[in-house]
Amino acid sequence: MKHTRIIFITLFTLLFSLSSFTTSAEEDKRKLVEMPKMMQQHQLANMRDHLKAINEILMNMGKGDLDKAADIAEYRLGMSSLSLHGASHMAKVIPKEMGAIGTSMHKAASRFALKAQEGDALPAYKVLQEVTAACVACHAGYKTH
Repeated sequence: MKHTRIIFITLFTLLFSLSSFTTSAEEDKRKLVEMPKMMQQHQLANMRDHLKAINEILMNMGKGDLDKAADIAEYRLGMSSLSLHGASHMAKVIPKEMGAIGTSMHKAASRFALKAQEGDALPAYKVLQEVTAACVACHAGYKTH
């Protein structure tokens, strides 16, 4: 029951943060990041996979399988995933600040993986929040078109 409550709070926080984004073009103060269409599609595919990975992490944590959650985090989001996502290629076309947020997300995912491997869910959830916080910060500050 305790893990279910933590999952609910994590998801609620993420959804609340995402719902606070503005939808009006006049109110949207995010920085526009121009990139070639192919790279934009690549980036969007990466972000969709990141969201899917976070969902899979939460599902596995809810089942008590922290080792599986750790593997997903490290190899789909963590520092081990950088070549898979073409991070060095993308770094050439995004602002440095945006890249720093992305790097912080990847590092947080690796920290989460290590914490999850210790087998105690609550500290792992706390680190997972650092992953989603980086996602929220990036989406709040930047957009592509």
